[in-house]
Amino acid sequence: MSYRFDIPFDKSEFGEDFLWGTATAAYQIEGATDEHGRGPCIWDEFVKKKGKIKDGSTADLACDFYNRFEEDLQQVVKLGLKHFRFSISWSRLLPEGVGEVNQEGIDFYNRILDACQDLGIEPWLTLYHWDLPLALEQRGGWKNREVVDWFAAYTQVCIDAFGARVRNWIVMNEPMATAGLGYTTGLHAPGRMGLFNFLPVVHHLALCQAEAGRLVRNGVADANIGTALSCSAVRPLTDTPKDLRAASRADAVMNRLFIEPALGLGYPSDVFPYLANIKKYMLPGDDDKLKFDFDFIGLQNYFSVVVTHSYLRPILWLKEIPALERKKPITAMGWEIAPDGMFDILRQFANYPNLPPIIISENGAAFEDKLVDGSVADVERTAFFREYLAAILKAKRQGVQVKGYFAWTLMDNFEWAVGYTARFGLIYVDFDTQERIWKDSAKWFAQFLGAEEENAVVLQPKHSAPRLSK
Repeated sequence: MSYRFDIPFDKSEFGEDFLWGTATAAYQIEGATDEHGRGPCIWDEFVKKKGKIKDGSTADLACDFYNRFEEDLQQVVKLGLKHFRFSISWSRLLPEGVGEVNQEGIDFYNRILDACQDLGIEPWLTLYHWDLPLALEQRGGWKNREVVDWFAAYTQVCIDAFGARVRNWIVMNEPMATAGLGYTTGLHAPGRMGLFNFLPVVHHLALCQAEAGRLVRNGVADANIGTALSCSAVRPLTDTPKDLRAASRADAVMNRLFIEPALGLGYPSDVFPYLANIKKYMLPGDDDKLKFDFDFIGLQNYFSVVVTHSYLRPILWLKEIPALERKKPITAMGWEIAPDGMFDILRQFANYPNLPPIIISENGAAFEDKLVDGSVADVERTAFFREYLAAILKAKRQGVQVKGYFAWTLMDNFEWAVGYTARFGLIYVDFDTQERIWKDSAKWFAQFLGAEEENAVVLQPKHSAPRLSK
């Protein structure tokens, strides 16, 4: 099934109460990795390993958001956005992961909150965006059941420090990526490989997802609590029974694995029996501990997936058919541009009984952006946003409760394993000078949101600094 999403629309059709924002992650933008008491996280160690980062770079400086956050938050306002999602660096608050609190880390995030308040920006705090303290990884990380207690203690530190100032809380960012890329394939930090890691890590992440929600509920008055899950529409290559079953297994892992335990439905072993083995890591009472009534569910959608049955891929018994092989348009990451997939996944999640409202907590695309005569004509990104927003609007018109949209991301940054080779930002960053330059997509977004024409500006950096690399 396919759809056309190039229909005209404007902001008003989403409703006056629809939330518009942009999302970021601490490790990707902050820099200052060894300043003011911050301890190392798993990515600080991972980037030192040969061949793990595509361009051999590090996030030691990144976007220097640690020193430039006021300038960057001003850009949020100039874009016409009212909501800013950012994550807390666990090791900036707790250098050893547990124990002594680093007051300078608390002070930094309070300065961000001060700036948000002064600028009229609503902050959205993410507790975990992939940067586990290295000291905890050395004790087993997410594979160690003790991580539930470590994460609870860290969450309480955040509640005590920011609970009076922040209403909107996102517990986890894409836990499936942590389990799959970080602990199974080794493509992300901490770089562990082996299927034997997958199930215990999944279970501990799911327990933490719910436990942190309960702590925030008890500790923050009128809190608005959610979690952010990566999701992709999964389609079979053919309608044969084997391909249909392969698609069901892929869907169980990619889309159902963390939402269903929270909803009290348990792990989706009905279509993927291997998941029943997770019981080996469950203690009495865990079924109830997995449940939590979130106020919203954050969905993060970038691409769709097509799979076929394969006897050469044990356990899942499937393989993905790349978008290029299917002659589909792709982004610079090689991901399929599929706004119909956004529509389909929204409809799929809306079928859960008693699902809370949905917020698109991330959506965006990387393209081969070129700075020419001081401008970035990223027409592909503008088209991407238009078509995905149209798909969301179509879902809303059909009754799906979508309450907000956060564009990924405010500015180009350190894009994990591909370093600085992929640019997702609305704002172009020259990583040699730290100059920020609005791309044409940013100008389009500002116009779409009704921001003033004067927003389309080029900000000169307060100071210049070279990009640090290995």
